[in-house]
Amino acid sequence: MNCVLQGVQETEFFTEYGEANRYQVQEVVGKGSYGVVASALDTHTGERVAIKKINDVFEHVSDATRILREIKLLRLLRHPDVVEIKHIMLPPSRREFRDIYVVFELMESDLHQVIKANDDLTAEHHQFFLYQLLRGLKYVHAANVFHRDLKPKNILANADCKLKICDFGLARVSFNDAPTAIFWTVLPQALDPNFARKKETAFELHQEGASGKCL
Repeated sequence: MNCVLQGVQETEFFTEYGEANRYQVQEVVGKGSYGVVASALDTHTGERVAIKKINDVFEHVSDATRILREIKLLRLLRHPDVVEIKHIMLPPSRREFRDIYVVFELMESDLHQVIKANDDLTAEHHQFFLYQLLRGLKYVHAANVFHRDLKPKNILANADCKLKICDFGLARVSFNDAPTAIFWTVLPQALDPNFARKKETAFELHQEGASGKCL
């Protein structure tokens, strides 16, 4: 197994974190101003995961606040359509606490890349995507959480067309019970109370045929 991250050694990726030996890092799957995301194998469970390394987490207060907010929300939210935090790696001592490693379930791509790479997505694909997103948002909103940054790049995707909402760094929690005006655009078919059940059954029956076309 290749444990070198495009020229960066696995030991450098983990610095001196004591839990590093639990994960066998495989490859970089994303980079950004926050740091780097690598795929890895959890040797305790045999599961493939994504490890998000956030560099110098306390350098800017605004960034630290956003990261803390996302971690707190995702530790509380548990739903099939919301990305799951598996584990948070902490340093041996507070003095060494500069970087943070957040272990997520591994997804293969995001909806932006799926849309960009596929010209043959069908109406059934679109309906399945919409169904999952609305189901996930219903759960999130029921917890009085508002994502506030929902876009294709913040929706993870797998080859079987399963989606998961991610990146809750700009999310807010509302403790106000007063009704809020929310405007929706809904397909006429979706007003049928049996629509979701019919579509879910149809996608379960044809999931195998649809999978592989998303990525």
